[in-house]
Amino acid sequence: MAFRDRLVATIRGAQAVLEVPDVLVVGSEVPNLIEPDAAATLVVSLDLDVGVPIHRHDEVKDRLAALAAFAPSPDEPSVFTPRSGDLLELNFVGIDPAQDPESAYALADERLPLMVFGPLSLVRPGREVDVGGVRVRVPRVAGLVLEKLVTDRTGEKGERDLLVALGLLTMAGAADLDELATAYLALSAELRHAVRSNLTLLSLLDPRPGLPDPGPWRAGVAALLRRLEREDGSAP
Repeated sequence: MAFRDRLVATIRGAQAVLEVPDVLVVGSEVPNLIEPDAAATLVVSLDLDVGVPIHRHDEVKDRLAALAAFAPSPDEPSVFTPRSGDLLELNFVGIDPAQDPESAYALADERLPLMVFGPLSLVRPGREVDVGGVRVRVPRVAGLVLEKLVTDRTGEKGERDLLVALGLLTMAGAADLDELATAYLALSAELRHAVRSNLTLLSLLDPRPGLPDPGPWRAGVAALLRRLEREDGSAP
């Protein structure tokens, strides 16, 4: 079964929660969803990250019973595993726009506990896309790129996330880059350093199957890095 078919089938199966107002798909599948016709050419991960704003937690929890194609994981209650191999796993995470990007906390709940990760506070709701007849809201590109660039991930997972950020940057327009630069300047010095370090690493990564090829975009990544350094006064 093609990956795109699994992604579309998962979104249809999760329609009840994905159509709660303000809920976002926030993970590595976003570049797949904003490709023309949700082409899903990037096989990055085998789960769908569902971002639940904390003020919508009760509404999402009330719709969990409609997820007939999934079952709560006995080990991780915020994860719902598919009952069929034709679907992807659902991973629920919390979003608190008022949170410090450098902190995290647990939202305790018997049915749907959530980890609320600080970097997700940088994510802002963007446009809706139609995926297999389901309206799914995705984040604005700038905030999700920053979330990928400030989050402390290492090894294979970290490099894949940087290539996801690259996938988003390849779809970014001038207004998105302006928004990214403005949000970057509002970060702490430590997080700005993390963004610049990860952009440097991204410019050096080798190509990987199923992910954007950094080669043709190295100059663009370097130009973005120089812009950020210039605007915050960190240029050598």
